[in-house]
Amino acid sequence: MKAVVITKYGDPEVLQWQEAPTPQISGDQVLIEVQAAGLNRSDAFQREGNYPAPNGVAAEIPGLEVSGIIVECGPDVVDFKVGDKVCALLAGGGYAEYVSVREGQCLPIPASLSFTEAASLPETVFTVWSNVFQRGNLQPGETVLFHGGNSGIGITGIQIAHALGSKVIVTAGTEEKGQKCIELGADVFINYKTQDFEKELQDEGVDVILDMIGGDYLSKNINILKPEGRLIHINAVDGSHVDLDIWKVMLKRLTVSGSTLRSREYEFKKYLAKEVQKNVWPLIESGKFKPVIFKTFPFSEAAEAHRLLEKNTHAGKIILVK
Repeated sequence: MKAVVITKYGDPEVLQWQEAPTPQISGDQVLIEVQAAGLNRSDAFQREGNYPAPNGVAAEIPGLEVSGIIVECGPDVVDFKVGDKVCALLAGGGYAEYVSVREGQCLPIPASLSFTEAASLPETVFTVWSNVFQRGNLQPGETVLFHGGNSGIGITGIQIAHALGSKVIVTAGTEEKGQKCIELGADVFINYKTQDFEKELQDEGVDVILDMIGGDYLSKNINILKPEGRLIHINAVDGSHVDLDIWKVMLKRLTVSGSTLRSREYEFKKYLAKEVQKNVWPLIESGKFKPVIFKTFPFSEAAEAHRLLEKNTHAGKIILVK
């Protein structure tokens, strides 16, 4: 098969479309003929050598989410069959013509979606559901703040939280991006380049914050959380070493948490997939949540796709397509 291979750590041009071994399957694994693969910032971190793949995962092929057609099933597979159209959450290897994955990390593609749209779902939907609705326990009527509202995580979180009855506030870097968030269901956007989100929200407060920034955002987040508020971290692009006022956490009875998904155990991912199918798939089928695709590239142009990803000018997902 062919795959996008990290030939050495570095800038996007190190990604080369070249021959690679076709994965072999066994047990409860399925072999997927990949039709599309979603880009995530962690793919760029892996390309640079800053986000190593877990043990047992090919480090030279990035890609955490795909859509495609099952072409082979292991002897222990029970929920899928050859010919099924699925999307899947991976620990790596998605930028390829074929990928193997255990069946519990697959979901059937909703009938209304294309392969391109379906490939944008697994990483963001699994992350949002796990962190905002399970770990953060966001409830109808509560207020949630998403930093980076125009990111894949942001556009997913906005639509799900809005559909389930929460007030949604986002930060975004331009007025145009903020307006797109409003169109998706956000109630308020704050331009972080011209406004201080802490000052804007200090009187109203929020119940749940999903943060991928870290750095000096921590203290600001702590200050605007309501009593019993929940702060969940999924990245720290501005730095992971921070100052924390424990007294504020204690006095407001806050929960400060965080998680990473890629290295989690299989049983958790299998459980999470079932929860996503139960709670999020109906929102897609009813039209309350729809993937937002910014641009597509052929797999052979993965380097160009990464360049666009790193410009941070997009609003929605960037997808590699067959």
